[in-house]
Amino acid sequence: MKTVFMVAEKPSLAQSIAKILSRGNMSSHKGLNGACSVHKYTGTFAGQPVHFKMTSVCGHVMTLDFLVVTTASAFVKRDSVSLDMVTGKYNKWDKVDPAELFSQAPTEKKEANPKLNMLKFLQVEGRGCDYIVLWLDCDKEGENICFEVLDAVRPVMNNAHNGEKIVFRARFSSITDTDICNAMTRLSEPDHNEALSVDARQELDLRIGCAFTRFQTKYFQGKYGDLDSSLISFGPCQTPTLGFCVERHDKIQSFKPETYWVLQAKVHTNKEESLLLDWDRVRVFDREIAHMFLNMTKLEKEAWVEATSRKEKAKQRPLALNTVEMLRVASSALGMGPQHAMQIAERLYIQGYISYPRTETTHYPENFDLKGSLRQQANHPYWADSVKQLLAEGINRPRKGHDAGDHPPITPMKSATEAELGGDAWRLYEYITRHFIATVSHDCKYLQSTISFRIGPEHFTCMGKTVISPGFTEIMPWQSVPLEESLPTCQKGDSFTVGEVKMLEKQTSPPDYLTEAELITLMEKHGIGTDASIPVHINNICQRNYVTVESGRRLKPTNLGIVLVHGYYKIDAELVLPTIRSAVEKQLNLIAQGKADYHQVLDHTLDIFKRKFHYFVDSIAGMDELMEVSFSPLAATGKPLSRCGKCHRFMKYIQAKPSRLHCSHCDETYTLPQNGTIKLYKELRCPLDDFELVLWSSGSRGKSYPLCPYCYNHPPFRDMKKGMGCNECTHPTCQHSLSMLGIGQCVECENGVLVLDPTSGPKWKVACNTCNVVAHCFENAHRVRVSADTCNSCEAALLDVDFNKAKSPLPGSETQHTGCIFCDPVFQELVELKHAASCHPMHRGGPGRRQGRGRARGRRPPGKPNPRRPKDKMSALAAYFV
Repeated sequence: MKTVFMVAEKPSLAQSIAKILSRGNMSSHKGLNGACSVHKYTGTFAGQPVHFKMTSVCGHVMTLDFLVVTTASAFVKRDSVSLDMVTGKYNKWDKVDPAELFSQAPTEKKEANPKLNMLKFLQVEGRGCDYIVLWLDCDKEGENICFEVLDAVRPVMNNAHNGEKIVFRARFSSITDTDICNAMTRLSEPDHNEALSVDARQELDLRIGCAFTRFQTKYFQGKYGDLDSSLISFGPCQTPTLGFCVERHDKIQSFKPETYWVLQAKVHTNKEESLLLDWDRVRVFDREIAHMFLNMTKLEKEAWVEATSRKEKAKQRPLALNTVEMLRVASSALGMGPQHAMQIAERLYIQGYISYPRTETTHYPENFDLKGSLRQQANHPYWADSVKQLLAEGINRPRKGHDAGDHPPITPMKSATEAELGGDAWRLYEYITRHFIATVSHDCKYLQSTISFRIGPEHFTCMGKTVISPGFTEIMPWQSVPLEESLPTCQKGDSFTVGEVKMLEKQTSPPDYLTEAELITLMEKHGIGTDASIPVHINNICQRNYVTVESGRRLKPTNLGIVLVHGYYKIDAELVLPTIRSAVEKQLNLIAQGKADYHQVLDHTLDIFKRKFHYFVDSIAGMDELMEVSFSPLAATGKPLSRCGKCHRFMKYIQAKPSRLHCSHCDETYTLPQNGTIKLYKELRCPLDDFELVLWSSGSRGKSYPLCPYCYNHPPFRDMKKGMGCNECTHPTCQHSLSMLGIGQCVECENGVLVLDPTSGPKWKVACNTCNVVAHCFENAHRVRVSADTCNSCEAALLDVDFNKAKSPLPGSETQHTGCIFCDPVFQELVELKHAASCHPMHRGGPGRRQGRGRARGRRPPGKPNPRRPKDKMSALAAYFV
């Protein structure tokens, strides 16, 4: 019997589809990567009985990055591979000119998440299958993932016979029985052009973004100390998005309020009621002229009716809901950020509550079952009455919107309650459902009455509205016509007594900062990003400290965001204006439609940005002048902390991210480990370079280690990498090094070594120098020292412990003991393992996973055995290291 291999985009989606197609008669098991399940059942395909095997990926299987060839064999096999590629220089900021990233740096597809082993998983599960059906999301990104899956599975599939079709694409818009079953009966082929357009966007964003980001990050972080950003990024879509926010900020800053004057009249309709009239001139900016008009009218006793009108008007029901409108409302009305709203919408879709949430279409297809979708809401406790009334009276045909040719508008697919969904998921579902019901409801109709008055030579107007039929505003009450005062019945020539006429002084007010909803509108209007990527770009400028989200979800640019945009405007306005990115998006869409060549679009666009990059580099002084105004130079920033080993003067510790040390005399900067505290380490010095050591700590219960600022940036030994502290230094005799303080191999990770923290007493700690494992031990000990001797059983270094006599936990009131923390029974109750993080990613529990560790290579000086965990002490480890 043949096998059909089916792949969805997410594990939960695969389970839902398999359950529908198998009618629940399936078996399931976890795949080898532990993240994706495999669902099996039997059925028919192409008129024959087959085995179905359904699984999933977790988003993109592959990601684009610069090529790294790390083996000598790879160098031999590829004649065209240069030595630079072998060393992987294009991924190292210090070893490549960013300009080379535009054309010279080769790229390759790599696994998006190597820990998932997705390639191996797909090949194992897809081996020997006869057909493949791709259930990826039906957008351009999903189409791209289709070909990533095919690249992995096709080599291990059975070959087609006589040109038989073996690759199929399922297209669907919701996770309902009807839609999934229909998709299975109408299988098509994946669209290679749409996948190519995504490949082009990925390569453009990688090359352009990396080149600009690397250059400006290195340039400005090396000059300014209070530049509180570890990455000064540039993005072809991100930067114009920031530009919109700064443009509004500039309008606010340059706004000069003007004083103006208005006349306001009040007339009495009877003894108890009165009307306020609006001046037809609206306002004047000259006080003397306003005062003249006041004098001409304030002595009048009667207001004469010049004309009356009563017109029936309608407020239109909304268009069907697309992604951009959903994100706008989520931000402005529900207080949800676009990224958060999109995540909730995707979860609702996978759970089958709504249709596919990524769509540009606002027009229902002609065959869309509007009544069927409406009937599902007929018993809902919140809107059952409105729905039943619509079904009884007949639904109104929805307004004709825009058909983008992708997915139907976002609609509810089944009824749900607040108790069922809860929180933000319910609020978003409620809005989507109310919006859908409103699209098939009637327009809101109201009567607008207008009375025109004359007081002396000046004309005034009064308006009122009366609702005739609420229509869709019953289900969307926030859209209802505001109640206004009812107007008296009158006709031309009638008069009313003037109560008063007064002159009011007012001022023009500046615009407010952009809301997320307004920014989304601008991005859609100018073609910046797609319905899927718009939330990502907005989230990026927030996370990178370019804007802050204020009350009302308004986006206020930071100093850094403002300076960057002003600098781009000063050097090359097209880097920040939406015009050039909008043009690129049009070219990418042409690739998707098969109307433009992939390589031509890529080469042409990269050539344009390469020229812009060279001009930007040559003109960077223009942006630097703006930076000097807002940020302080390194020499004037920070506080003295430790001495430089070259000039023996104090270096300054700059706490603003990324934290670093700067020697103003030598004009050199030394990076430090991040996300912790830095302090001087007992004024001790490195024996190699005479720099004063500093101590990094992640907190009282976390790990800490000393480091030499110079060695941290310039590794002294071949087996050391940049960014290693003393707990990884292989110096054979230094008292702070791994060689002197290392104990044994980490109980969790493959390559880590447990190292004594000599600064942790009296609450002593042993911490892994690679992962986040921390062991608390020997509390109240006066001294803990790593012995030169090793354990006979496991070869780990022994510890000499000297306890406080009054608090010694040793038997017989002894105060000193030497033993192995792995094997010595005296130490078993004195060691407690903790994770600095909530759970180390390598930790899976159970002793079986911890077997088979090798020796910790290159960690100890000659003459000492390598620290190693005991192979025959697993039960002991399980007792006090778990």
